[in-house]
Amino acid sequence: METGKYKYRCTDCGSEYGNAGTMYLCPSCSKSQLPGEPPRGVLRTVYDYGAIKSRVRNFTTLRQKGFIDLLPLDRIASLPSLRVGDTPLYHTAELGGRKLPFDLYLKDDSQNPTWSFKDRASALVSAYAAERGHGTLIAASTGNAGSSLAGVCAAQKQRAVIVVPETAPQAKLTQILMYGATIVPVKGTYDEAFDLSVKATEEFGWYNRNTAFNPLTIEGKKTASFELFGQLQHRVPDRIFIPAGDGVILAGIYRGFEDLLQLGIIERMPVIVAVQSEKSDNLVRNIRGEKFHTIPSATIADSISVDIPRNFFMAKQFIKEYNGETVTVSDDSILSASKMLSGATGLFAEPAAAAAFAGFLSYFSDSILQPGSSNVVLLTGSGLKDPGAVASHVRMPASVYPSLENLEKLMR
Repeated sequence: METGKYKYRCTDCGSEYGNAGTMYLCPSCSKSQLPGEPPRGVLRTVYDYGAIKSRVRNFTTLRQKGFIDLLPLDRIASLPSLRVGDTPLYHTAELGGRKLPFDLYLKDDSQNPTWSFKDRASALVSAYAAERGHGTLIAASTGNAGSSLAGVCAAQKQRAVIVVPETAPQAKLTQILMYGATIVPVKGTYDEAFDLSVKATEEFGWYNRNTAFNPLTIEGKKTASFELFGQLQHRVPDRIFIPAGDGVILAGIYRGFEDLLQLGIIERMPVIVAVQSEKSDNLVRNIRGEKFHTIPSATIADSISVDIPRNFFMAKQFIKEYNGETVTVSDDSILSASKMLSGATGLFAEPAAAAAFAGFLSYFSDSILQPGSSNVVLLTGSGLKDPGAVASHVRMPASVYPSLENLEKLMR
């Protein structure tokens, strides 16, 4: 491992650490953790940008090298053979028959191998584990991260152990089992599953993929920023709408554009909008406050249903530093947004992903988006991940005898 390539910096105290050994949280700040608050000491991965500038001429060169200069890996070949990333970006000129006065782009990360954005983090964590000789990986998950790690580990011939709340959607649990991972359903919340996985890491030495706890999850997710910049012909969008739970996707998108900013490739940051359900708003509600207070989550969007956002402090720093924005939406608006998105564009998103589109629709209806502006909605998972969540918005017609008369009746 090229030890001088990058280092870790604590979000809270600013202490810096080398990368010679496996790192999770800042050893000092994590000791001051208080019950009921987000983790202290989440680490940010930082690179020697001066050295990168000396050997990389421009963004095209970075891309041709697979962005290895901005990843904590020795070799791009360590990544799984599955096609992770390079997901499509669709331009939408109208919605509901109404021409849009601005550009709307939909980044469809449901096209990743396990149908979610989480594959970006799992691929990097798995590759790092392979380079460091870790054979067993563990993660706590409400479903997507677990099925993602299970699928990537299957491709990498690694063992995966997934700890999930027993209430996780059946489709996601089925995925985990089909990939051959060991699944551990717990009678408790995601946060309790998270704590169990950390104890197992400490006891058995397994490599932990947990969101934010492992700083490389943020590094994996930043690759979407590089793709967006390339797909937009080397332009920075005005706004990016992101579903927020733990705050790791949010931090990842910021990190990607921050890398480009540090290298002088871009001159400004996009405005990133963190979208949460009103029934799970523990990240955005606490960002403006001084003392963290959690309220039990009850949203249908299980992938962003979080009581204690694991990357709260880093997400808060990014939003304040780069003038990010936040919005909450109702569960009803999430379901309506999912149906509208499907009918208008052919993209079927799970509720957590549809939340980002609901946030966009909220801005649209409030006339916040400027004419001529460029806006991206990050769609993070397939609707087939949790079809039960939208069942109330789907009316299946009664079966009929096969005749043209009955067909015509159904078409009316």
